[in-house]
Amino acid sequence: MTNKLIKIAPSILSADFTQLGEEVKQAQDAGADWIHIDVMDGQFVPNITMGPLVVEAVKKVANIPLDVHLMTVQPERLIGRFAACGADSITVHVEACTHLHRVLGQIKSADCRAGVALNPHTSATALGEILDMVDIINVMTVNPGFGGQAFIRAMTAKIASLRAMVDRGGSNIDIEVDGGINSETILLAVAAGANVMIAGTCVFGHAGGIAAGIQDLRQAIASLDS
Repeated sequence: MTNKLIKIAPSILSADFTQLGEEVKQAQDAGADWIHIDVMDGQFVPNITMGPLVVEAVKKVANIPLDVHLMTVQPERLIGRFAACGADSITVHVEACTHLHRVLGQIKSADCRAGVALNPHTSATALGEILDMVDIINVMTVNPGFGGQAFIRAMTAKIASLRAMVDRGGSNIDIEVDGGINSETILLAVAAGANVMIAGTCVFGHAGGIAAGIQDLRQAIASLDS
């Protein structure tokens, strides 16, 4: 995979919500490929974050894809609402879906790309029977629920397994890495085969500003070609 195809998806979980529209614009202007939106319900994960109205607001200022990640129980109840508010892709957790195949079909019927997230303890093999329904695989490299956690390096083996599985099937599936991405860990994720980097703190919390945070990630990716 050429490193020019690596996408950066800043996560607004780490943004300043008093300046959310402006920070999303800055990320987009700095070359972000997607905007990642973490939805947490206080049940599937401990934290409670944002809902459809935030997606609707971000859609008004962003002209790049909105990647909505449902860290919720019974995500099937929410898909229609997030799709109607402007989600371009919707990711659900395999651990939260009793009937995952049905839920993925529901996402596609809502004209969104369908994603599946895997918590650190969940094996790559969990996706074997439904891979033909999947557009995005989100590999959690932290335990979900909070931003700013450290990258779990053991997850690189799972990323590599999923990349091999996807390539064997000839599928055009994006493999995301979600959690602890910075200019060091992004090298591990790319080397393992991921092509979408969800980045929160290292972009929105960068001392030099949002553009500098994205630039640092781009420079790290470019270093793999040198």
